[in-house]
Amino acid sequence: MDERFNKEFEQLALPLLDPLYNFACWLSGDPDEANDLVQETFVKALRAFPSFRIGTNFRAWMYRILRNTFLTSRTGLERRNTSQQDEEGYDDAVVSHDTPELALMRQADTELVRAAIAQLSPVFQEVLLLADIEEMKYQEVADTLAIPIGTVMSRLARARKQIREHIVNGLGKK
Repeated sequence: MDERFNKEFEQLALPLLDPLYNFACWLSGDPDEANDLVQETFVKALRAFPSFRIGTNFRAWMYRILRNTFLTSRTGLERRNTSQQDEEGYDDAVVSHDTPELALMRQADTELVRAAIAQLSPVFQEVLLLADIEEMKYQEVADTLAIPIGTVMSRLARARKQIREHIVNGLGKK
């Protein structure tokens, strides 16, 4: 592969490193596996980059490679057949100048949202994470998941409804 392809790939791909890692963490539930998934995604994408059509959505292309890599992994296949029980391994490493009380309330809210996302089925989780967490447009989500845009919108609406219900029920138990 010539140097021009490498430079062009690097310019397009490096800004996606952190968002792809975040998505891989959500998919796999394991930071180490997420690192492996992102690394494998970059290797596959670099190999396939000469066939990438300039002018199409590179970000959606990279997310699709990541998702397909996850789905063909042992964990991805297992996850499709089981439900995720918890979301351990997501440390809050953000430095904050909040009061301890405010920090505790924010952490509780974050944990409630994470638990709500974790209880979603994988098809709803993917759409919600891509649209709301990764801030993709509906068409990008549709391209990434290879589903119609109408399916994206209906899954997103159902996922958001389930999240709201989970949070309301979680707050009602306190």
